[in-house]
Amino acid sequence: MTEADIVEGVSLEAIVSLAKRRGFVFPSAEIYGGFAASYDYGPLGVEMKRQIRELWWQAMVRERDDIVGIESSIITNSKVWEASGHLDTFHDPMTDCLNCQARLRSDQIEENTCPECGSVGRFTEAREFNLMLKTNVGPVVDASSVAYLRPETAQGMFINFENVQQSTRKRLPFGIAQIGKSFRNEITTKQFIFRTREFEQMEMEFFCDPQDPFDWHTYWKKERLRWYYRLGVNPDRLRLRDHNPEELSHYSKATSDIEVHYQWGWGELEGIAHRGEYDLSAHAAHSGKSLSYFDPDRNEHIIPHVVEPAVGVDRVMLMLLSDAYAEETLENGDQRTVLHFAPDVAPAEVAVLPLSRNEKLGPTARRVYDVVRPRFRSQYDDAQSIGRRYRRQDEIGTPLAVTVDFDTIDDDAVTIRDRDTMKQTRVSISELPEVLNQHLVAMRPHIPEYDEIDV
Repeated sequence: MTEADIVEGVSLEAIVSLAKRRGFVFPSAEIYGGFAASYDYGPLGVEMKRQIRELWWQAMVRERDDIVGIESSIITNSKVWEASGHLDTFHDPMTDCLNCQARLRSDQIEENTCPECGSVGRFTEAREFNLMLKTNVGPVVDASSVAYLRPETAQGMFINFENVQQSTRKRLPFGIAQIGKSFRNEITTKQFIFRTREFEQMEMEFFCDPQDPFDWHTYWKKERLRWYYRLGVNPDRLRLRDHNPEELSHYSKATSDIEVHYQWGWGELEGIAHRGEYDLSAHAAHSGKSLSYFDPDRNEHIIPHVVEPAVGVDRVMLMLLSDAYAEETLENGDQRTVLHFAPDVAPAEVAVLPLSRNEKLGPTARRVYDVVRPRFRSQYDDAQSIGRRYRRQDEIGTPLAVTVDFDTIDDDAVTIRDRDTMKQTRVSISELPEVLNQHLVAMRPHIPEYDEIDV
């Protein structure tokens, strides 16, 4: 599959339009003219984000016995960011276009041309811009009250390493996972929810013995790719790119990015970094507290090394919208827009649709909805024609629709419609939950085994 095949007929504008129209993502403060790079998640968006978080937590914590979770504070002691190096090194090079006054990252300007107005070579001298979002804590605003909104969740896990290890009695190797909001004062914010100043991260710090011969960095590259296949993402849209030595962050011994082909080209989705012992050593040095691990087999204290997979919830959601979106021409010539979500990530798994808004059908349809709702993420829709409702459910990615018709009143059976094939199956209401579950299981993607993935 070529890059042209991947994005054929799909524009970012079409995805943004659908996201707003159907209640996935709204521009923040839209009634006041909006707020740059800020978005609010609507009824379908919050359901989908919840599914993404739950699937990540399931794979990273609940299905494993070597990873535990925490939830650390968003605002913390400024000394944390001094020790981590963020106050000194968390910068991007910034420049201004002298022609249109656009503020840009100088390292992202191609061929010395302003991406906003097209002028060539008319830029101010680049200067460093710190990405930390500063605030003040307490009633007095002075140097002593300065604090920062965290730019990543990772440091909360490093400074709690000893607390977690001692309270759980975990032995190496083990991991600490966290999901939470982070904030970065980005110079340029583009591509919808791909790069924003407020975003949600899913990060895990995996602590291991530096003498462990097992290649944990390679292991997590494979495991993280497997997770995206579990979400049903087209493998042709994903690639793994190892960083060159000159790209590596100051703390990194090795970093690899899982990249996605979005509408504008390849973009970073997840970073998998071998951080060595940098973070634990830095916090130990600045705090004066030992953050070592006592190895009972060797009878000595060691500083563990860390491998960190880190991904943004918002970028995963954009990837899923981009990958699932399709505009199709049916055999009868009709057009439909459809999101081919895997069942596990769809905001709704099942829609219950009475054939019409009718006094006789209503109670029966509600009874069917009561059967479905406790077991599946579901919607009830009785507005407009059944054809329009099918199209609405296709457009929001609902895998299955259950139609309640006038025969249901007599035979106690309903019709299940498959979103992808549009085939319909008649089934009794008593068997409905079991049959729906069978359909959803059949629609789930194949997940390759660890050894089947080549990195």
